[in-house]
Amino acid sequence: MEILIVEDNARFRDMLSATLQSGFPFAQIDTAPEGDTALSKIGERQPDVIFMDIRMPGKNGLVLTREIKQQYPKIVVIVLTHLDASEYREAAFASGADIFLSKESVKAEEIQKLIETISTEPP
Repeated sequence: MEILIVEDNARFRDMLSATLQSGFPFAQIDTAPEGDTALSKIGERQPDVIFMDIRMPGKNGLVLTREIKQQYPKIVVIVLTHLDASEYREAAFASGADIFLSKESVKAEEIQKLIETISTEPP
């Protein structure tokens, strides 16, 4: 499984990467601090799952999600953000996000269980 974390906050990006790596030691986990880097990496490797922040420099995560889903509809995009309000949730799903999670309320175990579920679903 290949996972890409698109997040401008280095501490959160590293924490999420470490959480995923500990639960899935054989997964290929890559990171991108903003949209242009993410698009380049997606074009090269086409990950199975992308964790997407909304607020980032350059393209925001909603615009980026829409672009990704148009080109690569099978990639699972999980919006993971501090912006946990119904309008952001609705905008994320309208942009093509598969899952919406709040950084404040999600726990590491939930993220690991979610990835386990995604990795066992048939394509």
